[in-house]
Amino acid sequence: MKEKNVLLIFTRNPVLGKVKTRLAKTLGDEKALEIYKFLLNRTSEVTGRILCDKNVYYSEEIPKKDLWDATIFTKQAQTGHDLGARMANAFQESFAAGYTKVVIIGSDLYDLTEKHLQQAFEKLDDHDAVIGPAKDGGYYLLGLKQMVPEVFQQKNWGTSSVLRDTLQSLKSLDVALLEELNDIDIYDDIKEHPAFKKFILPN
Repeated sequence: MKEKNVLLIFTRNPVLGKVKTRLAKTLGDEKALEIYKFLLNRTSEVTGRILCDKNVYYSEEIPKKDLWDATIFTKQAQTGHDLGARMANAFQESFAAGYTKVVIIGSDLYDLTEKHLQQAFEKLDDHDAVIGPAKDGGYYLLGLKQMVPEVFQQKNWGTSSVLRDTLQSLKSLDVALLEELNDIDIYDDIKEHPAFKKFILPN
């Protein structure tokens, strides 16, 4: 059977006061929203160049027009009571649609490159799953070739135990790990990053 690859991009609708709330504690809601839009643009640029199908999953409503070009990205709404259920539903839909390699990412990782995404799909040639570990104990990327429901269940989402617990759920499978990268969640994540210089507070 011919390979069918799909990249799932989970994103929050960019609404003032609803995104990057931990950054907002230091920088305020407006600056946090600016940074999130900056990260969305970056994610859109990087993923737009990858040769596979690409589905953007919005946290709430699907805008008629935004930075995600409808000729490149298919747009859908997340469904489920928590992040695990939302990701599980997206994976399930993708496998049901006939995709043989499904990779999911978020939209708040400035250092993610096309190379990381290409590596993820390549790793799935020889492995059952692939994970991109994040420095905060979570992960920025997950790829599967078949549905593994327990990966999405009983996890404390947004905490430092997510990666460890996910690897435990995958212990019977052959898992490849990508380079560790840093999510953008708090001010310390950006204050020494050259790409975020314009958002840094004066000393």
